[in-house]
Amino acid sequence: MKTTRLILVGGFLGAGKTTLLWEAAHKVMQNGQRVGLITNDQAPELVDTAILSRDEVKVAEVNGSCFCCNFPGLIDATKKLRKEAEADVIIAEPVGSCTDLSATIVQPLKENLRGELLVSPLTVLADPMRLSDILNGGNAGLHPSAAYIYRKQLEESDIILISKTDLVSAEELSLLIEKTKLHFPESEIMTASSASGEGLSDWLEKVQNSNEAGKHLVEVDYDVYAEGEAVLGWLNSTIELSGNSIDWDAFAQTLMQSLSKQFDAMGASVGHVKILMESGDKYIVSNLTGLNNTLTFRQSAGTSNNARLTVNARVEMTPETLENMVKTTLDEICEATISKKLVAQRCLSPGRPNPTYRFAYVV
Repeated sequence: MKTTRLILVGGFLGAGKTTLLWEAAHKVMQNGQRVGLITNDQAPELVDTAILSRDEVKVAEVNGSCFCCNFPGLIDATKKLRKEAEADVIIAEPVGSCTDLSATIVQPLKENLRGELLVSPLTVLADPMRLSDILNGGNAGLHPSAAYIYRKQLEESDIILISKTDLVSAEELSLLIEKTKLHFPESEIMTASSASGEGLSDWLEKVQNSNEAGKHLVEVDYDVYAEGEAVLGWLNSTIELSGNSIDWDAFAQTLMQSLSKQFDAMGASVGHVKILMESGDKYIVSNLTGLNNTLTFRQSAGTSNNARLTVNARVEMTPETLENMVKTTLDEICEATISKKLVAQRCLSPGRPNPTYRFAYVV
């Protein structure tokens, strides 16, 4: 079987990894190559998988734990895409709250799949707003232990890819690049916008033509790491909704605006909240990556009698509080005009990371 290029894209929750994966996959396919994508989460019912699967790209999902703690699951997903999709390129997105990827994922991949995979430089995606605050000594609105994870992700990167560059001015971006170089001189700094496409081709050319992967191993305090993940409540929920000629776009906007305002009022740090509202072939996607001003919507689910809602939320509060908030908000919006049926739900706080492998040397 042919050798497959594996591109691993890390980065904290809300950095824009899924959008980047989607745009990158299309650029690769435009060049005549077959692509497979691997998504990852602590629980099933992923918005990312559902969105990506609507396209012609083959998607494999590793859920129930992160790549590092379920390395055999990552291997199985990789082999599946190599066989079923005959993938020339696989792009994999680890859980956004994971770090120590070089030691626990990149090195084991290089060792265990030698001859099958060409592993690209480890890319860490960084939202310019959060990155700027981190470089200025802040915590980017995160719990200190979560901010620790963010910094470790940057420290171990081969490439720091500053995302969402369409949201900052050229002057701000230039200053941010210089500051990032000063703080992380061993990492290559690149920029890209999934919205405009600027910088994506340059990044793809770099990662598709280099095998210098996982050059940096970092020391990670697993007690702080575990706390940084545990402070977030994680909710994955899928609900079937039905009513009479419901405007699902308005429903999605009301839901996300309400949740966002409640999080802001509580001072609860948002890793990300994603929803996918599907009605037949139509759908609307919404993302929240911080305060209310980060809320975005794209596409349209239109008006119909039935829809399927998938919610993925990672917010700094107990799982029980998060679950109750989402349920109460949905009840208020639905009232007597919309019926709802819970299809699947997992609400949890991630356990302590326990990697399958942790290499102390660069392969």
